[in-house]
Amino acid sequence: MPEAKRKKHLQWAARSPLPLLPLYVFFFGWVKKGWKNSVILKLGEPSARQREFLRAGTRFVAYGGARGGGKSWAVRQKALLLALRYPGIRLLLLRRSYPELRENHILPLRALCGGAAEYKESQKALAFCNGSRLKFGYCDTEGDVLQYQGQEYDVIFIDEATQFTEFQFSALTACLRGANAFPKRMYLTCNPGGVGHDWVRRLFVAREYRGKERAADYTFIPATVFDNQVLLRQDPGYVDMLENLPEDLRRAWLEGEWDAFAGQFFPEFRRQTHVIAPFPLPESWPRYFTMDYGLDMLAGYFIALDEQGRAYVYREIYESNLIASQAARRVLGCGEPIQAAYGPPDLWNRRQDTGRSVAEIFLQQGLVLQRAENQRINGWMDVKEWLHPREEGPGIQIFETCPNLIRTLQALRFAGDGSGDAATEPHELTHAPDALRYFVAGRPSPARRQKEKEPKEPFSFGTQAPAEYRVI
Repeated sequence: MPEAKRKKHLQWAARSPLPLLPLYVFFFGWVKKGWKNSVILKLGEPSARQREFLRAGTRFVAYGGARGGGKSWAVRQKALLLALRYPGIRLLLLRRSYPELRENHILPLRALCGGAAEYKESQKALAFCNGSRLKFGYCDTEGDVLQYQGQEYDVIFIDEATQFTEFQFSALTACLRGANAFPKRMYLTCNPGGVGHDWVRRLFVAREYRGKERAADYTFIPATVFDNQVLLRQDPGYVDMLENLPEDLRRAWLEGEWDAFAGQFFPEFRRQTHVIAPFPLPESWPRYFTMDYGLDMLAGYFIALDEQGRAYVYREIYESNLIASQAARRVLGCGEPIQAAYGPPDLWNRRQDTGRSVAEIFLQQGLVLQRAENQRINGWMDVKEWLHPREEGPGIQIFETCPNLIRTLQALRFAGDGSGDAATEPHELTHAPDALRYFVAGRPSPARRQKEKEPKEPFSFGTQAPAEYRVI
């Protein structure tokens, strides 16, 4: 290639955005020693979804949602392109465990970089000749993330983010800082399921934000195996393997459905089936209240039953830091005409300091509670029966104005000890499902069928006609 043309290529690469289709990286770390010592890396051709990921520029970008979408490949290319395109930046790439990190990223990137970077084993980092540095890390335990406290990174990659807790994610966001002008970014890949399912779904899929979180900072790029034509050509049986999985895994791994994942305690729950828009409830339907209560959370629900015994959860109370008297007044303040109110048996335990139980305090405020059964395994089976789809519809439906019950029913997991019980951690996820379990255990009565009005006697002009029809 003539020298003038080489210089033109150099100038173009320095000014242009990340090159795509196919991906070629021209690395000029040794340009002072002559063009012969420069390196040309061919990275490959991205899919349409991978191209979106490579171009995305919001503060937080999540990619994936199903198996086989080419997530790890996209992470490697993004990391390498950024390191070469912007001299001197600091990058961090994380997986949950070191074996996964080594097989999925360290070894492939070392092979891919060629002479463009030197791998330093003691530091677990790639040092690029333009001054950029890509460090590799892992977090086997929740506390491992603390080793990154005080460190500064321009870009952080979290591969398989649903394997990380929300605490780990929050701790890592504090590391996105530095004095240079490079806009700080975090790139995540994810599948439904895992310990981080809830926070990933909330931020990127459901787009539910709290406090100072801004919708404009978050981008989600969904991808499935059908977006990865390379994999489909190389392994045409991969889709068949996913099709043959149990339903919860198939929905999560093949279809990328975030309302289903492995270990989900209520796979019967379907947002499209069980969540409905509010509608006026007939006055004839009996109404009930059920709750799980502690100082950490009052999870209370008002539920109406129709003539067929179908339940409609129509109102939610979900508040923390309420003492017993405040909680009772909060419930009574709703002004709902309830037939009965159910609470867990531990509310009848007397306190050593006062000699009174929470149930007594509620009674003094005017709220009469019925003690619900607390047989966990049998109780959960009853809830599953109510949720199970029937020909006439599920036994229970939830107004969309009860978001915490909807969220926690989807997020609750098996205990993992083979008992068939639900997990009690994270504790926040247990309050609303427990309240629903107490309602089911209360065996509430459905609405009575309205008697049909007897038809009036046929019209007649005779003497036997009703008085209002007789002719005088």
